[in-house]
Amino acid sequence: MVGENAFAQQTIVLKFSHVVASDAPKGKAAQRFKELAEKATNGRVRVELYSNSTLYKDKEELEALQLGVVQMLAPSLAKFGPLGMKEFEVFDLPYIFPDLQAVHRVTEGPIGKKLFNKLESRGIIGLAYWDNGFKVMSANKPLHLPSDFKMLKMRVQSSKVLDVQMRALGAYPQALAFSDVVEALKTGAVDGTENPPSNLYTQKMYEVQKNITVSNHGYLGYVVIVNKKFWDGLPWDIRAALTQAMAEATKYGNKIAQDENTAALARIKKTGKTAIYYLNDDEGAAWKAALLPIQKGMEARIGKELIDAVHLETLGAQID
Repeated sequence: MVGENAFAQQTIVLKFSHVVASDAPKGKAAQRFKELAEKATNGRVRVELYSNSTLYKDKEELEALQLGVVQMLAPSLAKFGPLGMKEFEVFDLPYIFPDLQAVHRVTEGPIGKKLFNKLESRGIIGLAYWDNGFKVMSANKPLHLPSDFKMLKMRVQSSKVLDVQMRALGAYPQALAFSDVVEALKTGAVDGTENPPSNLYTQKMYEVQKNITVSNHGYLGYVVIVNKKFWDGLPWDIRAALTQAMAEATKYGNKIAQDENTAALARIKKTGKTAIYYLNDDEGAAWKAALLPIQKGMEARIGKELIDAVHLETLGAQID
């Protein structure tokens, strides 16, 4: 373990790498954390932000964190399944969360804490869950019904759930690093993607996608994680200050996430480059008929007990 004395006199450099644009909700929350952390520690900590995969692509960054080359990341929840922590793929299940209130009952409660505990054996400490929001679908053809996805090559994150989701719609899932998606859309290597609107806007994916369907079929969020050896070696007062800065940055980022997505859709619509479509009741029912069975089908992989526990929390959110 790094001793506290090693940090006693020197400036502590904390490299924080992420894959989205600095003006996306995650980018803005990271910037707020930097400002709060440096102020709270009176400059004893310097947070260096690396946005838009400038340091590492999303397939590389977790290894870099475990090696201690970077200290902090905010990868999407889907990134942990390939590491063997399949429980995190519960967040990828289509239609498992009716709204952000339901998400927060899970992330801020016992389920969220238990999932954090699973990270420690991998040399990782979980600090916070950050929202991006609910996903829409995009392609160069209208996507109103599941049959419209037939034969399309759709980009997904490296999640078994998301792979199965696209296959259930009749599409061919293509796992790609986030930083490669725009070029793949331009060249036709993939036909479409799923993302919260803020990602479509800040990455300018809408410029090469003629249609967006506001399906809100799944949630996309992030886990802010830190290298355990680095974190455990910090002086207690520095760790306390960073914990408080993270709590405040999380509150800020989660507050703006939905507004940023609403604003992104409005900005995309204003460009006139992309048609934005909202599912009607019958179409929404058809999507759910195609995708809801995935929850049952993933019980053996993710854990029936965990899926049931999430359902109980979301039910509580609807009753409140």
